[in-house]
Amino acid sequence: MTLYIDPPMWPGHGRMWSHLVSDVSFEELHAFAARMGLPGRAFDGDHYDVAEGAYGEAVRLGAVEVSSREVVRLLWGAGLRRRKRRRS
Repeated sequence: MTLYIDPPMWPGHGRMWSHLVSDVSFEELHAFAARMGLPGRAFDGDHYDVAEGAYGEAVRLGAVEVSSREVVRLLWGAGLRRRKRRRS
């Protein structure tokens, strides 16, 4: 099981965020997120949003640190990339 996380560089709600992804399956991703104690609301279609304070825990549990560009490449390569729907 390998999960990937990009650096916490995405602002929102007064903090910085990372993206946690799998290159295998959503089941693997959800299982890892559960081990971290991430709430379901942190899942955003094809990744989990991880607050900067939990970044180290993700890495400690085995998430591999990669660039944001690599996160997207991994999702596309695995066929797991889901585009966000536009809000009207």
